[in-house]
Amino acid sequence: MSKIKTRFAPSPTGYLHVGGARTALYSWLYSRHNKGEFVLRIEDTDLERSTQPAIDAIMDGMNWLNLNWDEGPYYQTKRFDRYNQVIDQMLSAGTAYRCYCSKERLEQLREDQMAKGEKPRYDGCCRGGNHNHSADEPHVVRFLNPQEGSVIFDDKIRGPIEFSNQELDDLIIRRTDGSPTYNFCVVIDDWDMEITHVIRGEDHINNTPRQINILKALGAPVPEYAHVSMILGDDGKKLSKRYNAVSVMQYRDDGYLPEALLNYLVRLGWSHGDQEIFTIDEMVEHFTLEAISKSASAFNTDKLLWLNHHYINTLPAEKVAVHLDWHIKQQNIDTSNGPSLVELIKLLGERCKTLKEMAESCHYFYVDFETFEEAAAKKHLRPVARQPLEVVRDKLSAITEWTAENVHQAIQDTADELEVGMGKVGMPLRVAVTGAGQSPGLDVTVHAIGKTRSVARINKALDFITERENQA
Repeated sequence: MSKIKTRFAPSPTGYLHVGGARTALYSWLYSRHNKGEFVLRIEDTDLERSTQPAIDAIMDGMNWLNLNWDEGPYYQTKRFDRYNQVIDQMLSAGTAYRCYCSKERLEQLREDQMAKGEKPRYDGCCRGGNHNHSADEPHVVRFLNPQEGSVIFDDKIRGPIEFSNQELDDLIIRRTDGSPTYNFCVVIDDWDMEITHVIRGEDHINNTPRQINILKALGAPVPEYAHVSMILGDDGKKLSKRYNAVSVMQYRDDGYLPEALLNYLVRLGWSHGDQEIFTIDEMVEHFTLEAISKSASAFNTDKLLWLNHHYINTLPAEKVAVHLDWHIKQQNIDTSNGPSLVELIKLLGERCKTLKEMAESCHYFYVDFETFEEAAAKKHLRPVARQPLEVVRDKLSAITEWTAENVHQAIQDTADELEVGMGKVGMPLRVAVTGAGQSPGLDVTVHAIGKTRSVARINKALDFITERENQA
């Protein structure tokens, strides 16, 4: 059997969204599972809608997800000579013909067919070459589609699919301006690139019989096809480029890890027993097309969030830190003074479900704050907190070996000495050193903020209490 070769071939008319990313993942996994090759191809024949920013967004998305390709990226716009060479050969061989029908004639034909309740299709007027036009008059080139029999292909996800050739009309393969059309370019690319398996969205099923007929007319091998069902949004409506389909890079911006998104996407339509968590290696090991579901999958943001939280806490912190660093930079935080990012992940991992949330809630570890959170200060920085804060400050100042254990002991000793509950010391201390009412464990938090800054912040809180008393 020849080497398995798959391709991901997006049109750069928008960013890479989750539906496209899942198709790319399935194609990539199938090639990797079979020790084959994976090709990236940019289908940019729609010259009006294709843009460089969209191409960049596709590349960024593929790179962020780490879906590496073995060949490409190929661009269809750079291959027009090749397409036109094949079209000229087809004209000579009689498998394609020039069509001189005017736009008006085609529109009238369509209206008449619709009025009779017929499916609108080209009537083959120029098919037999019985016209008196010269080759240099404006014309399109159409494929001579067989009129008998049917196209049957065994879809690797859906099983046998059949189209009658009478349902298919003679599709245009070259426009009046000389540019080849999408359906034709795809066929030549798959042939030239020796693609063995085409894995794509179910919206391409209707293109498949036309593409198979062209391949057969060229005497080219026909690849296997697998059409993946659509993804529905949280609200049950179809995800589309125009509706609710979020760019893959938006997930990065929102603080998701690529591992979490890939794990989530692979399970949107594919399963292996009851397993929910998959490493990339496990996906590659177990992936088959036969295990992909025929039915549509529903996107569930809560499930993705759960997976993200899982990966923040189970991936090596060094790996998570690489992604967290990007979010820290977005927040303009200088982390040179304070805990390392690896330490920060261990501190905040349980509390934060996204890296963005982590970056937004870590300021007090690195930067001194101007004011205390109003509600927290009102509740906990009261005159009654003065003595616990003074005692714990002095005990923290006296620590010679600055460890989380020794910090914990200082807080405990303060509560014991004053004969009060831990909360009477802990809550004012938390607001004093973090400026807010919530943080990870107080001992690890104070330890990470450091001795000098913790003591200075307690003094600031004591000044706040004095000021509050004076105003009373």
